[in-house]
Amino acid sequence: MQIWVDADACPVVIREMLVRAAFRSGIVVTFVANQALRITGAASIRCLQVPKGFDVADNEIVRRVNVGDLVISNDIPLAAEVIDKGAFALNSRGELLTRDNVRARLNMRDFLDTMRASGVDTGGSPKLSQADRQAFANELDKFVLKFQRSR
Repeated sequence: MQIWVDADACPVVIREMLVRAAFRSGIVVTFVANQALRITGAASIRCLQVPKGFDVADNEIVRRVNVGDLVISNDIPLAAEVIDKGAFALNSRGELLTRDNVRARLNMRDFLDTMRASGVDTGGSPKLSQADRQAFANELDKFVLKFQRSR
């Protein structure tokens, strides 16, 4: 198992949790971004810089992800693609997206995009709460334990 991170929009607090998880467990965590990242702390941490452009990082993650890998992203279309490839998707609020719920999320995303395009202010996402951070940490711990048991 490997963890792939859509790092261009990954909150710093989530990035820090992932670095600590890589250090503790030895799981390879690869941060994919269109800008240079300076992330250190564990031998199992990788940074992959891709060219700037729409969905370039997402496409690289989809190309490289394997069955059973975990992808960290708030991008619902990316989540849908990696789930189709047999990987798991976890957003920064600790919500695990699955085959059962990702299509509904895509539909809601498309609906909100249509609303915004017609001039309706749908508001933005709220800041990560302590409960969100805890939910993310809990889900990440489940994957780390699963990895450690499979060794």
